[in-house]
Amino acid sequence: MRIGSGWDSHRLVSGRPLLLGGVVIESSTLGEDGHSDGDVLLHAIIDALLGAAALGDIGKLFPPSDPQWKDADSSQLLKTAYRKVRESSGMVIANIDTTVILQEPRLAPYIMQIRERIADTLNLTIDAVSVKAKSAEGLGPVGRGESIEAQAVLLLEEESIDRWV
Repeated sequence: MRIGSGWDSHRLVSGRPLLLGGVVIESSTLGEDGHSDGDVLLHAIIDALLGAAALGDIGKLFPPSDPQWKDADSSQLLKTAYRKVRESSGMVIANIDTTVILQEPRLAPYIMQIRERIADTLNLTIDAVSVKAKSAEGLGPVGRGESIEAQAVLLLEEESIDRWV
């Protein structure tokens, strides 16, 4: 087994959708400013995944200086990263635990949809994906509504492990 952790943050700006786990958060008037689609949650998961396999980070695999990643779909980036991890290590994701830190809007109505989308993207069961939402209680750039952060921890295990034994 191998564990990885990831973190990402982006400035919030008008004129871009707020994407979390591949889901558009319709109740938000601000979205992530990023080279790709800016999905901080998927970016944190990618970093956790690559870290667990000792394959670097998202910037190494998908450099922001490379124009091919401009406005890229982070769900596709996640699939690519997972394929690289499986090819290099033979390991699969056992579970993912994530936290999104955002002042507004409240994410409770979207949590199940986000979990389902991440599980579908990675071919996992819904019970292997945890998504939690926290506010920054008015503190710092997140608390002032200027930015968003996401954290992820995931566990890789050998593909042959039978977790139901």
